[in-house]
Amino acid sequence: MAGYDVTDAVTFCFLSQAFIGPMQVFGGGLELGQRVRTGDIALDLVRPASLQMWSLADDLGRAGYLILLRSVPPTVAGAVLFGIRFPPDAAMWAWSLASMLLGIVVSFGLRYLVAIATCWIVDDRGLQSLSLVMTTFFSGMVLPLVLFPGLLGTLAQALPWAAMVQVPADVFLGKRDPLGALALQAAWVAVLLGLGALLTRSARRRVVIQGG
Repeated sequence: MAGYDVTDAVTFCFLSQAFIGPMQVFGGGLELGQRVRTGDIALDLVRPASLQMWSLADDLGRAGYLILLRSVPPTVAGAVLFGIRFPPDAAMWAWSLASMLLGIVVSFGLRYLVAIATCWIVDDRGLQSLSLVMTTFFSGMVLPLVLFPGLLGTLAQALPWAAMVQVPADVFLGKRDPLGALALQAAWVAVLLGLGALLTRSARRRVVIQGG
């Protein structure tokens, strides 16, 4: 179905589960919204270090830890018990790891936009819920995007959420041109980090602090 055989489907299932932790598919992972509510964001904004880059470094550390503890063990178990398809050579492994790293940064970019928006909307729970729905549906977590019909499938695979699950999974499976896949992910990284930087700059000029 859509170019996936049974082994591809089983592999995709285990990969999508492996991506939940590092990609923080269900949202969260950043303390920024909470720091706005407590007022601690005021200290963060006057520090000489970039708030966005500091948050990214912290998130990459979290993702690395979860890859080792949350991603590798169940994937290995799936390979032993059910058999999954691995990249055939070192080059494909390198492309797959690069795609996964870009997916993590795309995930950060999306979550950072939701978190920094707390500076203006005060209560981010509605935005978090909307982000959760969009991420789980358009990332490929619920259903591989290659199964989406027509224009919906084309649109879904061009959106940033696809870069979190569908694109790195396809690179791992050899279903997508690695250069094109990484170019799409890199483009969304640039867009999302750029928007995050603009919002951070705006927050530095004027922000309402809820806490002390």
